[in-house]
Amino acid sequence: MDNPRNGIAGFRLTEHTWMTELGNWIDAISPDGRRAGALLFDPRVIGMPGVRERVVSAVMTDQHLVLGGLGGLIPVADVVAAGDQVWLLTAQAVSPTLADLLSGAPIDPAGAASVLMETGQTLIALHAAGVTHGSVHPGTVVVTAEGAALLSERGLSDAIRGQVSPRERDAAGWASLARGLAAAFTQTAPRAAGLFERAAGTATTLGLDAARTLLSREREALPGGLISRDALARAARGRSAFAQAPFATQPPPAPQDEGDIVTLLRVPASGSQPRLQFGPGVGTGTGTAQQRQETTAERIWREGRTGAPTVHQPGNRTAGRVAKVSRRRRRRTILSSALFAVIMAGAIMAWFRLTDVPELTVMSIDVTVPKKTLGCDDAIVVTGRVVTNGGVGEISYEWRKNLDKEVVKGTLRTRSDQTSYSVPLRWTLSGKSSVKATATLKVLSPGPARTDKASFTYKC
Repeated sequence: MDNPRNGIAGFRLTEHTWMTELGNWIDAISPDGRRAGALLFDPRVIGMPGVRERVVSAVMTDQHLVLGGLGGLIPVADVVAAGDQVWLLTAQAVSPTLADLLSGAPIDPAGAASVLMETGQTLIALHAAGVTHGSVHPGTVVVTAEGAALLSERGLSDAIRGQVSPRERDAAGWASLARGLAAAFTQTAPRAAGLFERAAGTATTLGLDAARTLLSREREALPGGLISRDALARAARGRSAFAQAPFATQPPPAPQDEGDIVTLLRVPASGSQPRLQFGPGVGTGTGTAQQRQETTAERIWREGRTGAPTVHQPGNRTAGRVAKVSRRRRRRTILSSALFAVIMAGAIMAWFRLTDVPELTVMSIDVTVPKKTLGCDDAIVVTGRVVTNGGVGEISYEWRKNLDKEVVKGTLRTRSDQTSYSVPLRWTLSGKSSVKATATLKVLSPGPARTDKASFTYKC
């Protein structure tokens, strides 16, 4: 990314960045000194015919939902164009994600249940509003420093593909999320794992509302019978130094001359706000939030949040900041009509490579061994867990042992309805000795390569 000023439209960029199918996400600091996010769209994607307009439409829908009181989404501050770059700027941090947390120490069952309860409730409210998310997986679930689970990238995957995902796709994504979390507790908390598996099955057959009811009704399967954010919040703060950073105590530096920064979000004329459908026959009016009746989607989200047995329920404190930052961007920008005519070479080929299923990406790997010392001539099963984004394809991997030169190679085929896979290694040791044995799992493709390892003691 060529950005020598390390900033865009008043947002300061950090060095923490990661790639997705949309482009390059970067942790950022907003103009008022708060944690935020910036997405630099892949030019091959955003340059395809109609994609930019569909992205803008999806973002404007989200802004009306958030400003109207529907929570659970990462709020978007603006979408801007700078030269040949298109950026999406958020009013809240977009890391760590659930994928980040799963790549480190496993989260606790109470926190996993909280993630499922909150993301499920957000999806239910979105569906009541007549929209869907379209790409629910661990990489689009953001865990805040307070342990709340928010969804990012709503509607963006669909905007790229020129489609509208059905509600069943969201339910299937949530079910895959539940199954992936179940896999994390198969050995340490089997009852919780079983509950998450049942919730996944319920979501695909009876719907998300029934799945949330099941989690709440059978939470005695969780340690202590609790659904709580406490440990999840600690994991989020410990996973990312950015998540621990305090708000800026000094005013942000004066904005630099960044050239022509063009906002792509149009300002509706007074009395001409678009009508969003909130359930059958119910739409928003043109009055303020205080003047109109509460919508079906807002009521569903509010009742689900206040009724869920979680702790630290957050309010929506970002609505005013979203509008303020957007107005600032609009005052500083001019329209460059030539930008809309730019379509980069290879865009058509990129379009045909896009399918209903995202390109296969390995989100995390984890290696575990039984916590015991092996005796004479014993065998042990080392378990490798590979978490994907739900893409379909083939993963190649290899196991290495530190006590010999044997390399065990393998491949596995992934499915769109599953995000977690087990790749076991059976290791038999013999002879009289006392050694530390280490098994290393390396995912070779798709790249980038990922490695994890675990050790145990053999004593005979």
